[in-house]
Amino acid sequence: MAGTIKPRDDKDLRLAVEWALNEGVTLDVRGQGSKLALGKPMRCDQVLDLSAVTGIVDYAPEELVVTLRAGTPLREVEELLAQRNQMLAFEPPDLGPLLGQPTGQGTLLGALMGNLAGPRRLSAGAARDHLLGFSGVNGRGEAFKSGGRVMKNVTGYDLSKLLAGSWGTLAVLDEVSVKVLPAPDQTRTLLLPGLTEEAAVNVMCQAMGSPHDVSGAAHVDGRTALRLEGVAPSVDARIKGLRELLAGSGVKMEQLGTLESRAFWRDVRDVALLDAASDAIVWKISCPPTEGAAVVARIKAHRPQANALYDWSGGLVWLALPASDDADQALVRGALGPAGGHATLVRAPEDVRARVPVFHPQPPPLAALAVRVKESFDPKGLFNPGRMG
Repeated sequence: MAGTIKPRDDKDLRLAVEWALNEGVTLDVRGQGSKLALGKPMRCDQVLDLSAVTGIVDYAPEELVVTLRAGTPLREVEELLAQRNQMLAFEPPDLGPLLGQPTGQGTLLGALMGNLAGPRRLSAGAARDHLLGFSGVNGRGEAFKSGGRVMKNVTGYDLSKLLAGSWGTLAVLDEVSVKVLPAPDQTRTLLLPGLTEEAAVNVMCQAMGSPHDVSGAAHVDGRTALRLEGVAPSVDARIKGLRELLAGSGVKMEQLGTLESRAFWRDVRDVALLDAASDAIVWKISCPPTEGAAVVARIKAHRPQANALYDWSGGLVWLALPASDDADQALVRGALGPAGGHATLVRAPEDVRARVPVFHPQPPPLAALAVRVKESFDPKGLFNPGRMG
């Protein structure tokens, strides 16, 4: 069984990586461990536990920037920002419960390394767009930094966008600086019940393409939800305009107030509204928004028990399927069709994840580039070997 190395600060972290490099030891890099079940199973010599490298380093509300250490729980960051009526605009999801872990256990760094964003992704950007800078150690044992603690920083290579989505396979970070934004005063949600999935996607795309500044568009459990945020007079005017725009949908519209809306969209963000049995396989499918319903229809033609939650106006589909030996990966990825996209196996038993490509297979030129990037940052394969296949 692998032992555990638990650094207390950046110096400990660099010494740990140097030791692993010299000894040829592979490292299972983790923060609070909420996403261990996402990715290929790993067999590492040691666990590099960053849970003690915690704390807020600097928070400048007037500059809209917060800097924190790697193991800082996401909930602590959100609580701090809420005191100044600010937020992480990309809405990092808490996937812990979906993956069999307690709620509130994940770290902000974990969300960044997975490039995970919630319903506001369409209007606020991806997680990588909010990562301003970081410091850490690469697989050569070298401490390095990129970016900074200001929003206008264009010095050198933009490594933040490279590290986001790497799932800890390129470097171990000890500190990150992230952009924050003012939280909206009011939130309203317009609900259209009873639409088919195809009609729901059409309505969501119509709303997102309107001038009414919709910040979230989801379809779940027979309800199509459209979110508007801001100061009360603006939200009220935009709700009225959106109602008029969608009057031809033929359904009676409902409306949620601020508290109900925030609870609803938190559940959408965390995939809590997906109707998935405890043993169900869960896929995350990204595709052009107009193709979401068609992709699901192709899958349901063979697996009618499939359940889907649509986010990002139909461009993100969380799909629950009955348990199977191969997670129906050929069916799911084949359903993407000529419009393209990618499918990630988010939840499945360990033996299934060992057999099936968890992350969407890359075209050969892109896969070759990924190998060269990995060799540049981590030539000995110290960090999370095999996690991304």
